[in-house]
Amino acid sequence: MNEKINIEVVYALPDEQTLLKKELPAGTTVMEGLLASGLLGKYPQLDLSAHKLGIFGKLTKPDAVLRDKDRIEIYRPLLADPKEVRRRRAEEGKVMKKGGGDA
Repeated sequence: MNEKINIEVVYALPDEQTLLKKELPAGTTVMEGLLASGLLGKYPQLDLSAHKLGIFGKLTKPDAVLRDKDRIEIYRPLLADPKEVRRRRAEEGKVMKKGGGDA
């Protein structure tokens, strides 16, 4: 039986988002799906060893087997730690004067 699954592969840059759809044989792994999608041809600079992978927002491993209608996501490293950004903003808020000023 030649069962097929349909998947999507998504990758987002700050100024560009790519979504590719592919029909693949059942039993295909995440890495095989990425390679079959052609995404690496579009982004040859993409280093998969430096990026985390997920399926619908949950981290996954390259050897995980895909299911029908899965969406593979490639996560770029964060430029800034969100906790650190919030902490800095909170400190700046304490320094700023509060109040409405003269009316």
